[in-house]
Amino acid sequence: MSPEAFTGLKTGGESGSAAGLPAVLMSAKHVFSVMGLQRGMKALLNLNQKGGIDCPGCAWPDPDDKRSPVAEYCENGAKAIAEESTTRITGPEFFSANSISQLAKLSDYELGKSGRIAQPMYLPEGKQHYEEISWDEAFKVIAEELQGLASPDEAIFYTSGRTSNEAAFLYQLFVREYGTNNMPDCSNMCHESTGLALSETLGIGKGSVKLEDFYETEVIVIMGQNPGTNHPRMLTALQKAKRNGAIIISVNPLFETGLRAFKNPQEIRGLLGMSTDLTDHYLQVRINGDMALLQAMAKVLLEEEEAHPGKVLDHQFIKEKTEGSSEYLQHLSTLSMDALVENCGIAEEKIREVVNAIRFKNKMIICWAMGLTQHKNSVDTIKEVVNLLLLKGSIGKPGAGTCPVRGHSNVQGDRTMGIYEKPSDTLLDNLEKVFGISPPREYGYDTVKSIAAMHQGKAKFFMGMGGNFLSATPDTHYTAEAMRKCNLTVHVSTKLNRSHLVHGKKALILPTLGRSDVDYKNGQQQFVSVENSTGVVHSSQGKLKPVSDKLLSEPEIICRMAQAVLPGSKINWGHFIVNYDHIRDAIEKCVPGFDDYNRRVRRGRGFYLPNCAREGDFDTDSGKANFTVSEISPIPLEKEEYLMMTIRSHDQYNTTIYGLNDRYRGIRNERRVVLMNREDMEEAGLENKTVVNLYNNHGGRSRIAHNFIALAYDIPRRMIATYFPEANVLVPHNSTAKYSNCPTSKSVVVRIQASAKQHQA
Repeated sequence: MSPEAFTGLKTGGESGSAAGLPAVLMSAKHVFSVMGLQRGMKALLNLNQKGGIDCPGCAWPDPDDKRSPVAEYCENGAKAIAEESTTRITGPEFFSANSISQLAKLSDYELGKSGRIAQPMYLPEGKQHYEEISWDEAFKVIAEELQGLASPDEAIFYTSGRTSNEAAFLYQLFVREYGTNNMPDCSNMCHESTGLALSETLGIGKGSVKLEDFYETEVIVIMGQNPGTNHPRMLTALQKAKRNGAIIISVNPLFETGLRAFKNPQEIRGLLGMSTDLTDHYLQVRINGDMALLQAMAKVLLEEEEAHPGKVLDHQFIKEKTEGSSEYLQHLSTLSMDALVENCGIAEEKIREVVNAIRFKNKMIICWAMGLTQHKNSVDTIKEVVNLLLLKGSIGKPGAGTCPVRGHSNVQGDRTMGIYEKPSDTLLDNLEKVFGISPPREYGYDTVKSIAAMHQGKAKFFMGMGGNFLSATPDTHYTAEAMRKCNLTVHVSTKLNRSHLVHGKKALILPTLGRSDVDYKNGQQQFVSVENSTGVVHSSQGKLKPVSDKLLSEPEIICRMAQAVLPGSKINWGHFIVNYDHIRDAIEKCVPGFDDYNRRVRRGRGFYLPNCAREGDFDTDSGKANFTVSEISPIPLEKEEYLMMTIRSHDQYNTTIYGLNDRYRGIRNERRVVLMNREDMEEAGLENKTVVNLYNNHGGRSRIAHNFIALAYDIPRRMIATYFPEANVLVPHNSTAKYSNCPTSKSVVVRIQASAKQHQA
């Protein structure tokens, strides 16, 4: 029996370009099938429009002007709004009919399709069915648990990236008045390495470019990122840049459709099947070979500068605006080009070809995502990105700068609002001054440390403000063991997910309004605000009738919880419930850059937050941008070992699975696949579509992912790729990036063996 017979797997028919008419048809299918025509059209026509609904997907910025009046969204944005705004609900009868053990047998895809959670649900200790509970009783359960802990530091408060600025500010305020800084968030697992690297080199942990910079740049380098699937609206910016003459260089272990060609569905040409070729130079780097590639490029740039004095490097910028250039240049001179080539996997002649194309350009943008941030050496790799930009003077000028592409709407805003286990003294001082509280000064647990604390019994309460903690985090079985050791787990959610089924002794599900839901307080419609990847703060206002009258907004959930947990609070939490303007007034007093918040956020496009690097100023100890010296750190592989990276399919967003097809890679009806080099498969004696198990023994703990189908794919030797979150079970919780403690989900050493299921077949 073939794998297709028992999995439904189909392969082939890879798309040669991204988007186009297929994306339009797929968007319509997802939206109208779960929302109906009228509700679906209302959602789409308001998505990413001024005064409308901010897309609950990625954090790519909206155009300041010239937005499409009918389609300012991408295929995955349409899927995200369909997932959130479905009219299907999971009422009390659903939970009565399905025990925890029964629900656990469902796939993540099936769980997500069950519908919106319509009422608060409680799982008493020892029970197998969630039961409906009133909001007052739910807050009482939380209060009794938190008030009974020996120390506030026994509680963990996690935040997902979709939480609004208003909710995030209230959440951190409540947690700090309660008495802990245990506030892990999804940044800990994605761009933590970015924030640290940029803060130390440029003085701000955010990107420096605006969307308009893409339209006047000369060079765009895209590293460790697949915009066609993860940030599809970015393709429009790349298309405009290409038409304006920009050179685009893509660096990725896989040849991704969205980096090669784009059919813009907002143009007649795109709908008719005519595409724009995007990438001029595609560098199929080895996994974790990015630092070696960047150093090789810099080394060749120095050679070109010697051949063309004063025309390649920006000596004035380096002299006036930077520190550490002499040490960095000396370090480059000692590096072996042969060693760099071997470690990055790109032929020297190809590297020289790329450098030759950009040597006289001085407006360069470098973009990156998790392909750079989730390795042992991620912080140093991103510092190497900065080194290259500093050599060219490509910081603080139009058409140039850093562009870390955030993977979740408002993950950057949550950090700005103070969701951080290592808060600044400025924020804590302001909270103390404005609210009269005494916030704790000791650093709290990040995501990885939170998991360890729960596993060791040091933390006994877990609350997730959105997200799917279990599926998003590394080392799934270890994390599950940790969650089950808690006395109470609480999840603020819109839909059922795996984290609701791997719970503490007791568990609560608190259903919340989504971005698309209308939110009225005292007869007045409220709105919230978010921050995108380029530091623009703008509003988001729901337009659809909620599917249940038992849903509360995140701000109201937090305020009512605070009232129950902290009856003697110095903060007037009820004041924040009745009008979200009051929350924004408080933010203005506590967070720099939010002057005149309520007026400015009501402007159609919102406003930009201050960004020193964008202005060519650097908030470092020296007041200058810092060159840094780093050594490449190859990951040794023994015989029969492979380096695995986790990736997303085109039919998912983070842990939310929209469907079972990865259209651009030609994989359909199956997610448990492992993409392998054909020569590696032949050497290992594996035929295409062999069913295999993946395993490792990092740190003495055995990990295994069962029944993956091996597929021959264009990927460098000894490298493999698998989907997230199915392969998270293989990511060791104690294998993290140096300095940032970000899980190394993009460089996991594994072995492969034929599965018993294959033999049975």
